[in-house]
Amino acid sequence: MTNALLILGELSDRDIDWMVTEGKRKTIQAGAILIEEDQPLDALYIVLSGTLSVSVATLGNQVVGKIGSGEVLGEMSFVDGRLPSATVKAVEDCCVLSISRTILSERLEEDVLFSLRFYRAITKFLSSRLRATVNNFSYEENANLLSVQNSQNAIETEPDYRLDWIMQRLSG
Repeated sequence: MTNALLILGELSDRDIDWMVTEGKRKTIQAGAILIEEDQPLDALYIVLSGTLSVSVATLGNQVVGKIGSGEVLGEMSFVDGRLPSATVKAVEDCCVLSISRTILSERLEEDVLFSLRFYRAITKFLSSRLRATVNNFSYEENANLLSVQNSQNAIETEPDYRLDWIMQRLSG
């Protein structure tokens, strides 16, 4: 399950409808930087299509990962208020849903139930990412496979249709 689907699975249809209504669909051209390391970030992004690369300056701008459809970007900076720790650049033309940090923060202050669902989703997402990172450092293949299988089974829900729903709403 992608990170966005993990998050969308915790939110209500009304929450997602609000995100689509308040968010903006943005096209990122191949080669363009969406997030720049150590630069302020003013939005949370859901990747709707395309591929982006993640690089880190302290590693000589080495690409440390690829991001695709259904991934969430900017969540760590949103939660902890710190500057991004990596640069995210479009490998090909991409489409993202951009949700303004200011508008999202206001909604979280105004709607306690939305806030509860949103932070629960972010917590599950970050926990899943941490487990995957720990598994990547594991030298025991059997332990890695078992852990990945268990985490996939633990997070399976029914939000798969929601990413398609967002795409349809933004197209119409």
